[in-house]
Amino acid sequence: MANGIEIDFLPVGEGEHSGDAIAVRWLVNEQYKVMIYDGGTKEYGVALVNHVRTHFNTNHVDYVVNSHPDNDHAGGLLHVLENLTVGELWMHRPWKYSAEIRQYFHDGRMTDNSLAERLKQKMAAAYALEQAANKHSITIREPFAGSQIGAFTVLSPTEYRYTHELIPQFAKSPSLKVESAMESALNMIKKAASYIADVWHHEYLPDSVTTSAENESSAVLFASIGTNGYLLTGDAGIQTLRASAEFAKSIGIDLPQRVSFVQIPHHGGRHNVSTETLNMLIGEPLPNENAAPTRSAYVSASEKAPSHPKRVVTNAFVRRGFKVGQTKGKAICHYVGMPRREGWGPISYLPFYQEVEE
Repeated sequence: MANGIEIDFLPVGEGEHSGDAIAVRWLVNEQYKVMIYDGGTKEYGVALVNHVRTHFNTNHVDYVVNSHPDNDHAGGLLHVLENLTVGELWMHRPWKYSAEIRQYFHDGRMTDNSLAERLKQKMAAAYALEQAANKHSITIREPFAGSQIGAFTVLSPTEYRYTHELIPQFAKSPSLKVESAMESALNMIKKAASYIADVWHHEYLPDSVTTSAENESSAVLFASIGTNGYLLTGDAGIQTLRASAEFAKSIGIDLPQRVSFVQIPHHGGRHNVSTETLNMLIGEPLPNENAAPTRSAYVSASEKAPSHPKRVVTNAFVRRGFKVGQTKGKAICHYVGMPRREGWGPISYLPFYQEVEE
């Protein structure tokens, strides 16, 4: 049984773009286990490897987990596989399922192989991980609901939903539109000006929000360590977060009662959470704002991203009794039952904002 844990969020991203690079170490029967959950973009792999060597005092990672194939989560893991020894790589490989999903496409000229190649090209950073793992004889496993990754249990997605509902939407997803400098400036002005008053007893995060199928494919992990529960969410949206809560309940885990630490999904974006979903996942808001927070929520957000995290989202976690910490250019660490790290002082937590984004 695990009896201590530390979860480090490394700073990832520049400008508007954020990413995730999370290093986890826990103590089991006087032995340390190390897991990396996402690695940011390609350039952040070096910092992640140095972090493991410096603060975990090892060149070995037991588990590397790529939550989903987006480059801001998969890119930096390649450097990890090339420069540290790795026990297991946990990642989804959508190109493996081309024969099963080709039926969902109307292009009669498409073959199983051509669809697989299309998916490999679309998710080049993730495919590079598979190639590196094969090169170094690293075992590859897929994180489907019920899988066990050390102390962590995968809560979502199920294999059926991933294969038959999510992958077909990957290939249909449009390319991201690149903002011009003028559009970016106008959007920043709009974001800065659009604030409304917020109060403790009123929250409106609608259930109508949606995110990409790639984000919804995020592997959501949960671990019980001692009396505490730890939830990692990647970029999961409301469909996957709800599925996670339902699956956890089916195996006897009451997440609202068990979660003491949670990763705020998708850098605190407002398209990934709703009031009803958060109630299912981490519990309902506290009756008043005077209650002392007893839980922690961390969010990865680029130092210069004005829209990460959204105040309306962080307020929702504060309402539910969480102290909210953010990276914003600095590494932050949550630890229980582990030695205090020299040079790592307490972090500043976000307040309950009286004004939030409209």
